[in-house]
Amino acid sequence: MQEAIFNFLSIDDWTEFWWVTLGLTAQLSFSARFIVQWIASERAGRSYVPVAFWWISIVGGLLLFSYAIYRQDVVFIVGQSFGLIVYIRNLVLIHKEQKTPLDEGAP
Repeated sequence: MQEAIFNFLSIDDWTEFWWVTLGLTAQLSFSARFIVQWIASERAGRSYVPVAFWWISIVGGLLLFSYAIYRQDVVFIVGQSFGLIVYIRNLVLIHKEQKTPLDEGAP
């Protein structure tokens, strides 16, 4: 059974197994953000991106970033790095907006 799993995942040992498990979990959590956004938009009756979308993006992005570092995949590392900057920046902007009354924050 172990050999079949290792062959299917193209891995050689249990360390690799746990890293692949982390990578798959990361990808699932990262993909879940779209389901959260879809449900929130359906409830709002319009396109809407909830704060949870950005938090899930950060969690999934950090996990994928960790996996990419382990795999030493520079393309994956760079892609996740820039994504994480965007997700964190969106949360900063949301936090600022919540602290500033709308009429004071208008340009």
